[in-house]
Formats: sequence, structure tokens, C-alpha cells
Amino acid sequence: MESFNSQLKHVLRRLGRAPMFTAITLITLAAGVSGNTVVFSVLEGVLLKPLPYPKPDELIGVWHTAPGIQLKDFDMSPSDYFIYREQNRTMQDIGMYSGDSVSVTGVAEPEQVPALRVTDGTLPLLGIPPLLGRSFTKQDDSPGAPETVMLTYGYWRRKFGGDASAIGRNIIVDGKSRQIIGVLPQRFHFLDRDDPALITPFQFDRSKVNLGNFSYDGLARLMPGVTLEQVNADARMLPIVMRSFPAPPGFSIKLFEDAKIGPNVRPLKRDVVGDVGSVLWVLMGSIGMVLLIACANVANLLLVRVEARRQELAVRAALGASRGRIAADLLLESVLLGLLGSAVGLGLAYAALRVLAVIAPAGLPRVREIGIDGPVLLFTLLISLLASILFASIPIFKHAGARLSTGIREGGRALSQSREQHRARSVLVVVQVALALVLLICSGLMIRTFRALTNVNPGFVGPAALQTFRISIVTAQAKEDEKVVRMEEEISHRLAAIPGVSSVGISSKLPMTGQGWTDPVFLEGRTYAEGQLPPLRRFKFVSPGFLGTLGMPLVAGREITWNDTYKKIPVAMISENVAHELWHGPSAALGKRIRVSTKDDWREIIGVVGDVYDDGVSKPATTSVYWPLLMDHFESDDSFAFRDVAFVLRSSRTGSESFLNEVRQAVWSMNPNLPLAEVHALDFFYKRSMARTSFTLIMLGVAGSMALLLGVVGIYGVIAYSVSQRTREIGIRMALGAQQKTLTGMFVRHGLALTGIGVACGLAVAIVVMRLMSSLLFKVSPVDPVAYGAASIGLVATAFLASYLPSRRVSTVDPVEALRAE
Repeated sequence: MESFNSQLKHVLRRLGRAPMFTAITLITLAAGVSGNTVVFSVLEGVLLKPLPYPKPDELIGVWHTAPGIQLKDFDMSPSDYFIYREQNRTMQDIGMYSGDSVSVTGVAEPEQVPALRVTDGTLPLLGIPPLLGRSFTKQDDSPGAPETVMLTYGYWRRKFGGDASAIGRNIIVDGKSRQIIGVLPQRFHFLDRDDPALITPFQFDRSKVNLGNFSYDGLARLMPGVTLEQVNADARMLPIVMRSFPAPPGFSIKLFEDAKIGPNVRPLKRDVVGDVGSVLWVLMGSIGMVLLIACANVANLLLVRVEARRQELAVRAALGASRGRIAADLLLESVLLGLLGSAVGLGLAYAALRVLAVIAPAGLPRVREIGIDGPVLLFTLLISLLASILFASIPIFKHAGARLSTGIREGGRALSQSREQHRARSVLVVVQVALALVLLICSGLMIRTFRALTNVNPGFVGPAALQTFRISIVTAQAKEDEKVVRMEEEISHRLAAIPGVSSVGISSKLPMTGQGWTDPVFLEGRTYAEGQLPPLRRFKFVSPGFLGTLGMPLVAGREITWNDTYKKIPVAMISENVAHELWHGPSAALGKRIRVSTKDDWREIIGVVGDVYDDGVSKPATTSVYWPLLMDHFESDDSFAFRDVAFVLRSSRTGSESFLNEVRQAVWSMNPNLPLAEVHALDFFYKRSMARTSFTLIMLGVAGSMALLLGVVGIYGVIAYSVSQRTREIGIRMALGAQQKTLTGMFVRHGLALTGIGVACGLAVAIVVMRLMSSLLFKVSPVDPVAYGAASIGLVATAFLASYLPSRRVSTVDPVEALRAE
């Protein structure tokens, strides 16, 4: 132990006497380690860490598949829920949930808040008891029971100041008085959703439930010892569902039988995480390459440092120091550098994660659980030790061997180094260049992908000038369907009167917000076999002026008018891709008639609308049908009006606080109990749809920039050291008449030769590796010649500068002084 302490003090003194070397080494290692720690923290928090609930491996997401109608995944229905809960043999319990948005009035200013609707067993399945009060019971979830509500911790603190006496009080939710029965703990987060303010029970009336309505998410807890395969193999319950509930009006039971619906359960964690795993593993591999480049850079620095100590090491070997003792000394220095660099990198990673928590892109799940914890610290320690061994191994193998005695014979002579001595550093530079090129190509492909996404016409224009918000008109505010739409129209007129507003539109769904109402659409004159279901279409309910406000092109025909709406004329519009699919063109679709169920009126297609990318420009444009806001005989209902709508205003003042205040006053002048929700410019949703691509681009760009910088530093260092070690050779050449330009070119060619070999190796590696990230690309080939060419040319150009600058030191060599020094 005493010997180790002495050796450690000696290493520390030696590092202290070389502050420049120590600082550059620590900065290089800190950059590589911090990047790896950040990405691993995200990977561990998102993919590797279990869900924060008791026995998370037992939790499953309940989905279905219907190969008969080519549906791979769809949600649960109330009819499924009742039978599964009563008759399943594989699950301890099952719950159903759905996001919602509700108005809260009677407590301070009216507001629209996010909510969650659940069945009574949903919260107990997650094993989180309430902080105050109680959770829902079966009685609370029964039709006709007193209306109840639970509050989340954040809303309870904000709205009631954390007052425990809130339990038992009543609040008005969507016009109904509900009693507060419980408050959830601060640590509770429902899966990966934004925290709701309120949670309410569904209160399904079993006697009114039909088959279908697959609009709800499901979760369950497996019985001990039961596997997912056993649940998916249990097809016993679905026939019971079909025997226990009637088909919806206008549909036949055979339709559901022919769909061949079956269970498709999976780990609940997969529902939470989604498909982000491929992105994170690509980023982990990329940032791992940066660490390898950093290790190669440090190994080069150590080689230079150890070669300067050859005589010292040779003397120690001559005095009896064993090869192992010398190797241990070199390894200790490397490990110490690795640990110190990792400590600095850990601090940088902590700061970076704080920033990431603030700017985390939409679509990155479990952001709350990303941080530096035990596994992350262990990972950082392991990569620091691994890096230390990697960059120490080359100097040890090269200088801890039997040839140390040659250092004494060489003495202090500044002889030009042999090719063998340069070979190790040259190989390291080639490795750095190859890895840097791979990362630059990754970045180039993502840049090309991002450009391809931005070049896609989303189906609307000027999203930054479109102000959007949602309101919900509940039955207590307007009972009659026509009165609801009259209120919506009047609000649109008042909004249009605001200075700076050029147009206003209303819709049930905004572009780029994903999901929505989907149902089959039947065509008049087309024969359908019993039980045959046509393809599903996205439904949108729109007002006159909506298309013009968004700049959506009307390809053929006309748009829906207020006269169509109030007179309930049976009309509809369809998207251009539906027209091409069913009638081979927009003009041919005009005059054709469609409906949703056999009890509905046939509705004439009066217009064809340009395609809109509702799910983001990276996915196909949705096939959509546009309906009026007010209709008779729709979806088997005698009368129908859409009460939860989004308003869109085109204005040059979009986003300003003064403008938003005027918007609120215009709405509240109609009804002071109409809170505004989801107030955003449409540009917010547009950018959010590309957030994952932007995040990947930024991360790969940072990794590529770090790799390029480290690679350039490596080339610069090798050429600079080569010039300093070949002073005598340069002096002789100059004495024999060699020109400065010739000598400079000699070193530049050496740097470019190393770069050329590295580029060739990097291209070969990239062609193989890039195929692994093909799923992240959009309309770009994994071997895109533009990305490969630009990255290669950029790297060679940078390498030329990195070789030329140190080569200019040739001009400072005095041949007389160089020869005299030898």
C-alpha cells in the first residue's frame, strides 16, 4: 500500500509538471465521457428502467388485432371490458382509460384542464394509493351514482393551496357538480402522459353498450405465472363478447365475426416507450464512436509523452525495474487521467441533462425518469476504466518491452524517428478519421432527411400565422344541437372582428395533432357482402371558411356552407387521395354518395380537398372525410352536433399576449364560462411532428462535430510532432537545396495520405452501419451519394488545413542550427 501511495504521488507530480498535456487530455476525455453519460442516462431512463409501479413486469397493455380487415393494432371497447373483467382466467384485474379535456367553473376563473377518465380498477392496478381521501369504487363507476372526481397533486396545490379540507367539496366539471373524494400523491404520474388535473370515472351503462366503439386504452395485471403468449392464445372471451352485446344500429354481427378479432396484449412498458428505442440505440452507438476517437487522441498524446521519457524508462529498466512495474506505472497514469476526466465529464453530463429536461423533444417518453442514478454512475465508472485501458495499452505494448535498453544507447540524440515509431500514431489517426467520417455521414443523412421532411407540403400554408385553441360547449350551456353550432358560429364572427384577423375556421380536429375519429364509409351503388367492412377513414367536422383559413386547396367542387349546415343538407367532402382510390380522380367523385351506417342518410360529395398530413409529414397523408358540424341521421343518431371544437384564426398577431387577451375576451363575451384550452400556433403542432427527427439531427450533429474536431486535432498533432522530430532531416534537405514549398508539401501529403486511408475505411464501415438506421430516414437512401460525398470532401478539406498549418513550421527551421544541434 505504501508503495502504491508513493507511486500515485509520483504520477500526480509528473502530471502537475505537464499542465498543458494534463488539461488537453482531461478535456478530451471529459467530452467523450460526458456525451456517453448523457445518452446512456436517456437510454437507461427510457428503455432499461422498469416502470415506477409495484411488480411492473405484470402490467400489460390490452390491444386487439383484426386480420380479417387488415388491422394490426386497435384499442378496447366497453363490451370487451365488461366480459374480460368478469370472465378472464389470466388477469388479476383490467382497467380502461381515456384522455379528456374538461371545463372547471365555480372556482376562481373558468379554465379548461386536461383530465383522465378511468374505470374503477385502473388506478389500483398501478398500486398507487391516494394521498388524501379514497380512490374510486365500483359504486362510483356505476351509472346513476353520485358524480365524483379525484385531483392530482399539482392541481390540488394550485387550485386549493394544498388544503386537506378540499376533500368533500364540490366543483363544477363540464357543467356537472362533482364531489372531490381523493388526491393522488406527488410521485404519481399516469404512464407517460402529461399530468391531468382531474380524474373521473366512466360510469358505463352496460345495458346501453353495443359492440364496437374501440376508442379506449386498456391495461391489466397478469396473474402470477401467466405469460403474454397464454393471454394472446386465449380466444375464449371474444366469442362471449359477441354473444353478450348487440351490434351497433346499422351494422351486423357478422361484420365483427368476419373481422376475426383477437387479443394482442404486450408489456405495458412498450406502450409507454413506443418506437423510440431504435433512435436511442443509434445515438448510443454514435456517441460511443466519439469516445473511441477521444481514446485514440489521448493514446496519441500518451505516445508522444512516453517517447519523450524513453531514456528515463530505459534507465529504470537497467536499474532493475521489471516490465510489469513499468507497465503498471503507465497504466496508473492512464487510469488516473481516465477517472479525473470522467469526473469532469460527469459534471458536464449533469448540466446537459438539466438542459435536456427543459428542451426535451415531443415524443421522447419518460423524461421525468432521466437522470444520473446508480446504474448511470456505474456505467460512467466502467467506461472510464475501459477508456483508460484502451488508451494506455498502445504506449504499454510499445514502450514497456525489452527494447527499452535502446533508449540508453540512443541517449538524448534528437535523431529523426523511424517509420516504425510513427506507425502507431498514424494508425490511430486513421481510426479517428474513419470513425469521424461515419458520424459525419450519419449527420448528413439526418440533414437530408430533415430537408426532405420540410419540403413536403403538409396540406396547409403559413402555420406560424395560425392561432388555434379549443372550446367545449357542454349540455348545461346549450342543450339543443342547433344552438351549439349557432354559438360556435357567433364566436367565429366575434373572433373575425378582432383587428388583424383575416379569417376564422372551426374543426373537430387540427392537422398534425394525430389520432382522431375513424370509421368505415360505405359507397352508394357498391355491393357489400354481409359483414364486409370498407376501409377506415379519418372523420373531420368543419365549418365554412376552415379550408380557406388554413390554405387547404379545394381541388374540385365547393366547400360546405352555413346553409348546408343549418338546413342539414346531406353533403360531405373527401380528401383527394380518397377520390383517386375510389373513383380514380377528383372530378369523378363529385355527385357520388356515401354514408357510415345503414341507418344514415346518403350524403352527396360536393367537394374534394387537398391531402393533409394529419399524422406528420413522415407518414402517409390520411384518407379523410369532411362533414358539417350539424347533421341529422349520422352514426345512427337522429341528431348530431360537434360540441368540442378547435378554432383557427389567421393573423399577423398570432402568439402575442395582447392578441390572446382579445381572443379570450371575444369568447367570454359570448359565454364567460367557456375556458380556452390547448392555445397554440399551428406551427407548434407542425414542429412537434418533426421533433424526434430534429432531436436525432441535433444529437448526431453534436456527435459528428465532436468527432470532426477530435479527428482534426489528431491529424494536427501528428503532423506537428512529425515536423518537430524531423528537424535534422529538414535541415539536411534544405542544405541540399530543397525549397520550403516542397518540404511543406511533403508533410501535407503525409496528412492527406492518412486521411485518404481513413476515408476509405470510413466509407466501407458507413455503408454497412447506415443500413441499421434506415428506419430513421425519410426519402433518403442509406447510401445517399450526396451525404457520403459531402462528408468525405468536408473531412478531406478540414484535414488539409490541419496538415498545412503545422507544416508551415518548416519555414522556421535554420539548417545550420539543425545540423549543429545533432
